Amino acid sequence: MTTAVAPSAPLTAEDRCDRCGAQAYLRVELQSGGELLFCAHHAREHGEKLKEVATTVVDETHKLTGSPAAPADGS
Repeated sequence: MTTAVAPSAPLTAEDRCDRCGAQAYLRVELQSGGELLFCAHHAREHGEKLKEVATTVVDETHKLTGSPAAPADGS
């Protein structure tokens, strides 16, 4: 899996979480070729499973705090 900080197409306020409809801050490109969008809450909740199925993760949660997010694995 690759984690990208600066996506080629930034997420906007129009991008919505696939779980709850809140603004999306995480884009996950799947090994199967699909794409999922998550709010920060659901990205944290499903983070471990997403790592198993993702080829690329675009994390823009730093927009919430103004600083880069810590990696989901805690390192």
